[in-house]
Amino acid sequence: MKIGVFGQFYHEDSETYIQLILEVLQKKEIEIVVEEKFLKSINKKKEISKNYTNISSFKTIDRTYDFFLSIGGDGTLLKSVTYVRDLGIPIIGINTGRLGFLATIQKEEITHSLSKILNGDFYISERSLLSIETDPKNEEILPLNFALNEIAVNRKNTTSMIKIETKVNNKHLTSYWSDGLIVSTPTGSTGYSLSCGGPVIDPSTDSIVITPIAPHNLNARPIVIPDNSTITLKVSGRGKTHLVSLDSRIATLKNNTLITINKAPFCIKLVQLTEDSFIKTLRKKLMWGEDKRN
Repeated sequence: MKIGVFGQFYHEDSETYIQLILEVLQKKEIEIVVEEKFLKSINKKKEISKNYTNISSFKTIDRTYDFFLSIGGDGTLLKSVTYVRDLGIPIIGINTGRLGFLATIQKEEITHSLSKILNGDFYISERSLLSIETDPKNEEILPLNFALNEIAVNRKNTTSMIKIETKVNNKHLTSYWSDGLIVSTPTGSTGYSLSCGGPVIDPSTDSIVITPIAPHNLNARPIVIPDNSTITLKVSGRGKTHLVSLDSRIATLKNNTLITINKAPFCIKLVQLTEDSFIKTLRKKLMWGEDKRN
């Protein structure tokens, strides 16, 4: 078995857990390949480098990997998606961060959880993504033109609202006057979209959510549409440019650039423990329905 390991940060809070993960994998005689920069961070620690200098590293991965292990929070897992892309490699998210809504395996249960997964006691949750095209084309976006959580447009270098002309399947929906607009997958419905008043959607639902950010046209509300829809956006405003974000990646676009958003042609596979579920995560992480009367 071959497992890729990725983390964005190596700090004192996660040091113990990273060592524990590597030890569990080594005891199982698994081939471990660590992302290049992350491995350098690990080996800077003298007490660790003695044990892990023989581990190989990667810059990119291929289909020979059985799993891809993300160590960190949800942001790290979103970054992991840019390595896995359309390879179909299941991602194991271990939460050493704060909330960990996507990275559902808790650091306190690493040994037990990894053992269950390596013994086949898990299921795969397939998550849809969004893809983006722009006219004219933007070189910042092209290499990684997909997002697991959301694609959003935001104002840049101005306190003024922007106007976002929005069409669905080439039919005019509305022009949002707002700070921006979020186009979200069901997975992303519990992220940025939720904080802007969007609905919570089960990740198995075939849908897309369009959520305005601080809209000035007060009758504009979040809307849920089928995920086979094509969404086109065109931004204008007092500035000459605006921002577009794909999860945590940001690019600058000129106003009146035509933005086309569709469901991506591939899915991401997230490894979930058998006893876990989206509903359980809602209750545990977002304190869903928390009421002292319950």
